[in-house]
Amino acid sequence: MSTTKKTPRPAPAGNGSGTRKVRSPKTLKKGKGLSQSAARPLKDQADRSFLSTLGEGIAPYPLREGESYMNSAQKNHFQRILTIWKQDLMEEVDRTVHHMQDEAMNFPDPNDRATQESEFSLELRTRDRERKLIRKIDEALLRLETDEYGYCERCGIEIGIRRLEARPIATQCIDCKTIEEIREKQLSG
Repeated sequence: MSTTKKTPRPAPAGNGSGTRKVRSPKTLKKGKGLSQSAARPLKDQADRSFLSTLGEGIAPYPLREGESYMNSAQKNHFQRILTIWKQDLMEEVDRTVHHMQDEAMNFPDPNDRATQESEFSLELRTRDRERKLIRKIDEALLRLETDEYGYCERCGIEIGIRRLEARPIATQCIDCKTIEEIREKQLSG
């Protein structure tokens, strides 16, 4: 009989997308739902998420006790975030157009042509996703102007400053979004 010990396998590090796995309400009720890191306040996660990708030095909004939700300072904060994000995406679109014009060559070798077409196709799909994202940013800016930004489109409650900093184009509170994802998973599976 062998006396070797089995070492436990490390837990998976996650899917790398920055999103946490959605748990069903049954699992949450049993107390098995959120891990310690997911149960941590969103402040730490939001600080490292979207705002850090802008690179413009936009600090997370300093929440103050007793402050009204979506006041003018908060609206200005999100308008700045959305505007800078849109500008970055537009600049990327311009760079892509110039890159494709400069790099377009008629290669005599079919393999080289196929490689170039494949690269251009991938680039165009990425730009198409960014075009859709720009449209969502424009919609969020419009909601800011009409005082609808920051409120769930389904139930009308506050989405939350930290959630909006993590996903500035969010239109649903975390509860409604979780329910929607559970329904989508049930329909597709």
